[in-house]
Amino acid sequence: MLIRPRPLPLEIILFRYLRGRMNLSENDIINLKNLEKGYEGERKSDEWLKDLTDHWLVLHDLLLEYNGSKFQIDTLIIAHEKIYILDVKNYEGDYYLEGDKWTTKSNDNLKNPLHQLIRCDGLFKKLLWQLGYNLPVESYLIFINPEFHLYTTANHANIIFPTQLNRFMKKLNNRPVKLNQRHHTLAKEIAALHIVEPPRLPPYSYGQLKKGSLCPKCYSFFISFTRGTLICTKCSYKEDVDTALLRSVKELVMLFPEMVITTNIVYDWCGGIKSKKAIRRVLNKNFKQTGHNKSSHFTFPNK
Repeated sequence: MLIRPRPLPLEIILFRYLRGRMNLSENDIINLKNLEKGYEGERKSDEWLKDLTDHWLVLHDLLLEYNGSKFQIDTLIIAHEKIYILDVKNYEGDYYLEGDKWTTKSNDNLKNPLHQLIRCDGLFKKLLWQLGYNLPVESYLIFINPEFHLYTTANHANIIFPTQLNRFMKKLNNRPVKLNQRHHTLAKEIAALHIVEPPRLPPYSYGQLKKGSLCPKCYSFFISFTRGTLICTKCSYKEDVDTALLRSVKELVMLFPEMVITTNIVYDWCGGIKSKKAIRRVLNKNFKQTGHNKSSHFTFPNK
């Protein structure tokens, strides 16, 4: 049973918006690519885990804290007799492990992912004890990319290679399943402890961002308009103008959560894809209006 699904990280969402509206630095572009590659690997792992029986309790993408130290868990699985921590890596290419040192042909100073796994394992066990549970914990480093290979002379029981994924799944599904209410309570307690941190983004301001409606598929600007439909000339994606307008407003709110949303602001932000009168009609239909005339502005209904 999936207790906490894996959302698309807010940091990736906002980075994509900014990439379409401003020139990112080379470091920011590399950072975005690494975030997307990591998320892609985690999603592949999530698909693989769908072969688990429904009796398991699965939580994805947790940021937890114990005694002032934060630690991240890609996937946490609660079974009857123990808990599994899975740290998913989407590495590609040839890696080398000699002693305690990880290297590639182009980089001889890589962080050892086993150190991160050991730290996470230790902090989670302490947190689990603090919550009043005494279940054993097993932690594994999962390499999901079939193009990954690790050259090493040592055996590492807590490393699962791409060719071992099916066997590891069989091992999990062969475990006895006798979950009770205490297991479900633990899963809810852990999910409630998840920390939401603000995304790390480059500095930006409303004035420096390009205006218009971004294509949700390739994040280029819609520049073709035909009978109430916007067409992306880069990827050919089509979208109703009202739908694009609403999506652009939500994008604006996510980038500038403190901004007062008015008809004039939306008209400017969307690059004038509709008249102010038409924009006001759409906003009135989908958002909550506060004030009248020049002082009127709009908020989401649940705010």
